Amino acid sequence: MTIASKITGEYAQNITCQLDANQSMFADATKFRWKTTNVTLETRLSTPGGQADTANKSSQSGGGGFLKTAMEVGKRMLTDQSLAFQWFTPVGGSGLVGFAGELPGQVRVIELDGTNGWRAESRAFICAEASVSYDIDWTGFNLGRRSKEGFIFERFTGNGTLILGGGGSLVEMNPKDYGGKIQVHGGAVVAFADSVSFNVERVGALNAQTIMTAAFGGSGLNLITLTGDGPVILQSTLHREFENDEKGDMSSSNPSREGLLGRL
Repeated sequence: MTIASKITGEYAQNITCQLDANQSMFADATKFRWKTTNVTLETRLSTPGGQADTANKSSQSGGGGFLKTAMEVGKRMLTDQSLAFQWFTPVGGSGLVGFAGELPGQVRVIELDGTNGWRAESRAFICAEASVSYDIDWTGFNLGRRSKEGFIFERFTGNGTLILGGGGSLVEMNPKDYGGKIQVHGGAVVAFADSVSFNVERVGALNAQTIMTAAFGGSGLNLITLTGDGPVILQSTLHREFENDEKGDMSSSNPSREGLLGRL
C-alpha cells in the first residue's frame, strides 16, 4: 500500500508521511524531524530486507543473526552515513512523521513496483516503506576513484514508497531523450533507475584544453555518464567536497587545492 505523503516548502523542502494501520517506515537516522505521539520510534542495526532482518522476523536470529547484523552494519559503514535505521510504526490509528534531506533542497517520492530498482548516492536516502529492501551497490575501486562519488551507491528494490532528497533544485530526465547518454558532474548525481548504466569517461583527448579543464574546470578530466532508458535525478547544489574543489579552482592561494599533477 502506498504511503500517503505531503511535500511542503520550496527551496528547503520537508515531507510529512501518514502511516496507517499495518504500515511502517524506516529512515536514515539523520533525516527524522517530528512525529505525532502515537507513532513509535525504534532504532535497529539490521538492514531492511537483509539476512539479519529476515532472521529477526522469523525469530531465528541467535548467534547467526548477530553475525549477519554485524556484516550488514559493516556494509552500512562504507556509505559514511548513520549505522542504524530508525523505524516508525503507528499505534491505535493513523499517525504522522516528518522528514527532511541532509542539504537544503527538494525531495522526490518514488513508487517501486518490483520491476525496477533504484540506486542513490549515499546522502540522498531519506526514508522508505518497510516493504522496500535496502542494500549496497559497489561500482568497483577504479570506477569509484575516477568518479569521486561513484564508489558506493545505496540500492533499493521491492515494492513500496521510497523518498529521496537532494541539494537545491532537482531535475528529472531520461538519457533516452538525449541520444541515449548524458554527461554529468560527479557532485550532481542524486539517483537513477536500474535500467540506467553508470560509468565514467574522460572529457576529450589528453591535450592542452583538457589539461585546462582538469586544472580549473572543477570536474577534473572525467565526467559521470548515465546511459539507457530510465529516470535520472540530478541536483543543482553540489556536495561540500565538490564545492571545495570548485572554490579551489578559482583561487590558486587556497592551500587545500590539489596540484595539477594530483588531478592527473
